[in-house]
Amino acid sequence: MLRIGLTGGIASGKSSVAKMFTELGAVLVDTDQVAREVVTPGEPGLAAVRAEFGPDILTREGSLDRGKLRSIVFADAPSRRRLEGILHPLIRQRTLQLLDAAQGAYAIVAVPLLVETGFGSLVDRVLVVDCRPETQLQRLMQRDGLSEPEALAAIDAQVDRASRLAAADDVIDNDGPLNATRRQVGILHQRYLAIADDCRDRSGRAE
Repeated sequence: MLRIGLTGGIASGKSSVAKMFTELGAVLVDTDQVAREVVTPGEPGLAAVRAEFGPDILTREGSLDRGKLRSIVFADAPSRRRLEGILHPLIRQRTLQLLDAAQGAYAIVAVPLLVETGFGSLVDRVLVVDCRPETQLQRLMQRDGLSEPEALAAIDAQVDRASRLAAADDVIDNDGPLNATRRQVGILHQRYLAIADDCRDRSGRAE
């Protein structure tokens, strides 16, 4: 199956774009969802995070207090790297399992930190959802109720926009109206179907 790595800065509109692709028939593997699954109670990921950051990052019910953990790692780069060192291998392993089991012409693999984690080597193409920095900042503040310094810290915790765009095979400009984004998704959907067909034809000839 053709694998398309979908990424973009925080609040760039990745989830909306991923949904548009699924409405056209693409398979979606969302690593944000996978990340939540690997730290559910009883999972080794949650035990490892608790051992590293202490019991205070758990709720009374024993679940991960995401807000508390987020405040720790956004404010401290070494803490963020320790968390990533625990979670990224688990997320990658589970994501590859889901892809191996998927059926369809192509899969969209939504990976917010695709560039930072080197996940691009595990997909066939990289699709970046892009918007202007000022648009990203306003969306993030409105979506998460953050102050401007908090939102800027969250943006700065990710790789810079230029590095994401340099890694892209395809780019969707998500600065305009929803219909404009949807048109771009439709064009790429047809392109990915054609690439997937071509790959299948080549595989058949090789056999």
